[in-house]
Amino acid sequence: MNSPTPLAVVTGASSGIGAATARTLAAAGFDVVCVARRTERIEVLATEIGGRAVTCDLTDADQVAALAEAVGPTLDLLVNNAGGAIGLEAVEHGEPDDWRRMYEINVISTLQTTRALLPALEADGGGTVLNVGSTAGRSAYEGGGGYTAAKHAVAVMTETLRLELNGRPVRVCEVDPGMVHTEEFSLTRFRGDADRAGSVYDGVEPLVAEDIAETITWVATRPQRVNVDLVVVKPLDQAAHHKVARRT
Repeated sequence: MNSPTPLAVVTGASSGIGAATARTLAAAGFDVVCVARRTERIEVLATEIGGRAVTCDLTDADQVAALAEAVGPTLDLLVNNAGGAIGLEAVEHGEPDDWRRMYEINVISTLQTTRALLPALEADGGGTVLNVGSTAGRSAYEGGGGYTAAKHAVAVMTETLRLELNGRPVRVCEVDPGMVHTEEFSLTRFRGDADRAGSVYDGVEPLVAEDIAETITWVATRPQRVNVDLVVVKPLDQAAHHKVARRT
């Protein structure tokens, strides 16, 4: 980071980990551009933290190009956080439209945003791309085929980008959360069924969005010579997707 006030872009900033990250980065001294589709939410957030709001559907190339123009010629940090899971059907019952949508919002959005903002990150002379993946990108579990496929793609894209940018002044980092209780992730996965969404956390003390936001900020604020390739963050109760201690 070479700017007196470093500039960060946080995608998926309208709720959950994205909103928490925008707040934590702002508290750490960043000027934050809050990016999401829901204008009202990011405008409220941007006002709260003294940042800027840019409404953008990251799966739309034209809107991403407009985002890059709004950000300007230099950028210190890009947090590719936008994503999500849809459904828990087994692969044999998978809905192709759901799988396509998950690939679009997790993978294509990350690709397009990184492509559009990489020149600004490189122009700063010390930028950072930080992709928010998931433990779903590290292992498989029943009912998670579409989401794990998308998050595995994010992980491999991150590793590939790091290889391709070697020797250039841009760090490429990844933070992979495990079980995090946010207001929308499970609700979206269970298609609005609040009871099923809530039951995911029964008897468990999950992480909260602020835990991941603090991890992201720690990674982003290391000296530029330090590339933190990967941080996997899980609650104490979660040893693996299939191994969760539940207290009755």
